[in-house]
Amino acid sequence: MTEDLTGLPPGPAGPSPAGPDPYDNRRQVLYWRLLARLFDGEEQPALESASLGVVEDIGLPSALLDPGTSLDSVVQRHPELADEFDGLMTPDDDAAGSRDRAAEVRRAALVSKVLLNVFATGSSTVTAEQLARWQSDAGWLERALGGPPGGLRGGRAAGAGLDAGGLGPELAAIEADLVGRMRLREVLADPALAARLTPSMSLIEQLLRDKGNLSGVALANAKSLIRRYVDEVAEVLRTQVEKATVGELDRSVPPKRVFRNLDLDRTIWKNLTNWSPEEERLYVDRLYYRHTVRRTTPQRLIVVVDQSGSMVDSMVNCTVLASIFAGLPKVDVHLIAYDTRSIDLTPWVHDPFDVLLRTNLGGGNDGPVAMAMARPKIAEPKNTVMVWISDFYEFDRSQPLFEGIEAVHRSGVKFIPVGSVTSSGRQEVNPWFRERFKALGTPVVSGHVNKLVHELKTFLT
Repeated sequence: MTEDLTGLPPGPAGPSPAGPDPYDNRRQVLYWRLLARLFDGEEQPALESASLGVVEDIGLPSALLDPGTSLDSVVQRHPELADEFDGLMTPDDDAAGSRDRAAEVRRAALVSKVLLNVFATGSSTVTAEQLARWQSDAGWLERALGGPPGGLRGGRAAGAGLDAGGLGPELAAIEADLVGRMRLREVLADPALAARLTPSMSLIEQLLRDKGNLSGVALANAKSLIRRYVDEVAEVLRTQVEKATVGELDRSVPPKRVFRNLDLDRTIWKNLTNWSPEEERLYVDRLYYRHTVRRTTPQRLIVVVDQSGSMVDSMVNCTVLASIFAGLPKVDVHLIAYDTRSIDLTPWVHDPFDVLLRTNLGGGNDGPVAMAMARPKIAEPKNTVMVWISDFYEFDRSQPLFEGIEAVHRSGVKFIPVGSVTSSGRQEVNPWFRERFKALGTPVVSGHVNKLVHELKTFLT
């Protein structure tokens, strides 16, 4: 079998009219090996031997078949392969419809390496180094799918717009499993090991859940990781918010007469009548400046977020988002978190890191308690927006909460229900609430953080 698969000479020649296609045979061997390793984990000697022959024969390194070798290591030793991984798994736009059979075999070998490293995670205890390696390999998968590292899992690349058929939640689940299998407290107590950790939503969730059991060096390292992740999310969201909340130019305010505002083109155009042909000189009677002041209206933004365990990604994104909006001129932001109790986090809204350390993830839901805290904050209904982020599973408290929401909406407040605020866009909302919000004219906003920024744009400009 191996000789038949590896004996094909290089080049574009196609298969013989009689007999199996040797290129298809090679691809099948590589993919059968991938499936065998994903679902069993034990080596199949025949498949391993045949795959090694295929890989070596097409000029690729044998390290592609080693599950213990990270993609970073492969690329470091063979830098010429780096560009091949970018967009590796995106659709091939070949207008002519021709197929490069040899290239398909090469692609199968590279794709198998990426998928095996990301999805074959075993079941044993995970070290900090193994988690960091998996996170890096997942970044290569995201690059292969046409996005930046983190584009599916959130974090620094949140809002990148990468979908890839809903893989984001699956990758997040794998990462959460790896974090759960890691002796996190021991890792955090060792600065060298903690330094190997890369902040992610799964890791932040675990840190927030366990922060009450940490102290000393472990607590300091946990706070450092949370701070790093918050700063990364803030960097991305701040750019999105600044782009979305730029109002129209306010021409009623005279432009500031400074050099950076000088409108040189307009100044020349308006003074062309002063051109002296004899002297070849333009005499300027008046300088013109650009208007830079944007028209804004004082607004009040009330963000209410469910802090139960299933809403950790929403909690992180919302606290960061609220802090960014709180930094905008003439926007008065209030932040409330709740489970069976509610807490007013407004005094700390400018520091999302401090907010997260004050939250206690888990527990049940009591939306009416949060509504009782939020309603007194409404001073001018027409000038207020209330963003409520939850899965709205309130059970016996559903009717009282909806009645409170209905009353707020009818008072003139712009009410925005959000299923969740995630980077992957996955959300789950109580169907009972979803139908009533739709009838009320306030349908649930998609869970992607970009959608919420877009919804707030029309209110804040």
